[in-house]
Amino acid sequence: MLIPFSMKNCFQLLCNLKVPAAGFKDTVKSGLILQSVSNDVYQNLAVEDWIHDHMNLEAKPVLFFWRNSPSVVIGRHQNPWQECNLNLMREEGVKLARRRSGGGTVYHDMGNINLTFFTTKRKYDRMENLKLVVKALKAVQPQLDVRATKRFDLLLDGQFKISGTASKIGQTAAYHHCTLLCSTDGTFLSSLLKSPYQGVRSTATASTPALVKNLMEKDPTLTCEVVINAVATEYATSHQIDNHIHLINPTDETLFPGINSIAKELQTWEWIYGKTPKFSVNTSFNVLYEHSHLEIKVFLDIKNGRIEICNIEAPDHWLPLEIRDKLNSGFIGSKFCPVETTMLTSILHRTCPEDDELHSKWNMLCEKIKGIM
Repeated sequence: MLIPFSMKNCFQLLCNLKVPAAGFKDTVKSGLILQSVSNDVYQNLAVEDWIHDHMNLEAKPVLFFWRNSPSVVIGRHQNPWQECNLNLMREEGVKLARRRSGGGTVYHDMGNINLTFFTTKRKYDRMENLKLVVKALKAVQPQLDVRATKRFDLLLDGQFKISGTASKIGQTAAYHHCTLLCSTDGTFLSSLLKSPYQGVRSTATASTPALVKNLMEKDPTLTCEVVINAVATEYATSHQIDNHIHLINPTDETLFPGINSIAKELQTWEWIYGKTPKFSVNTSFNVLYEHSHLEIKVFLDIKNGRIEICNIEAPDHWLPLEIRDKLNSGFIGSKFCPVETTMLTSILHRTCPEDDELHSKWNMLCEKIKGIM
């Protein structure tokens, strides 16, 4: 049963905070099941942070359901240029988010359910959570062949991944979250989670590719709504709590004091891109010049999302050394992103305002470099 999470519900149901706040003051005698009314990835990730940081989970576990509009979510220690097609994401308006937990890259849309299991650190148990999900699915469809693996994935028919796992373990609290594919756009998923960028070298955590399948491809009755209700029922039974899913608004500061500042931070360039582990790009491309192709080599070192070292090599007769040096020095310190590269091109144009041929070469080079960002 769905219940809107009003202020009255709030004061009756939610638990003691580790730090004082206006929203939740009374205690919960047992656990709680929540579902977000938002489809914004940053707002929903902010709920995870808020619950982990502020709620007392001792004897009061929380299950949180959330779904997002099309988004790609990378792990805390991942490199987005290695994990996804950023150019396609920009074209399609797909959001990129970096979560606080580790693990690999996932695609979210409204056909995917995200489940977050909050407990104390002492009671953190990913396998128990996955077994609960399996039991819930089999309660709806007993013939379903779903099992948890040692990697804490869920496999359908022994080969198709329908759920991946990640987690965060704090000093006293912990959470385990997983995806559950019901009716996700598989073609879009495959296109977005395929990096087109060549020559990227990094020590960042790499995702492990897997065959995926939707639950609704196996059984059309396994909609997101049906699955959410089944998991909620099983969770309530397992934890001996009321089987009520409480709807929450992640932007409501009366319920979650300070949560909007958390969501704002999760959207910043410094968090999404700037937290990428140091990496390098060593690539080349061809440009057309007088009916032949010339090879341009590009080497970049990127730290905290900004270019530390830039070395563009081009034939002297095409681009004089003095001009290449201006380009190389211009890139150093700038963000590794198309917007700043466009700005740099405009600045360089002003250094030689009358040279149309040089402008054309700069534009060509910068467009090629933007293609690897």
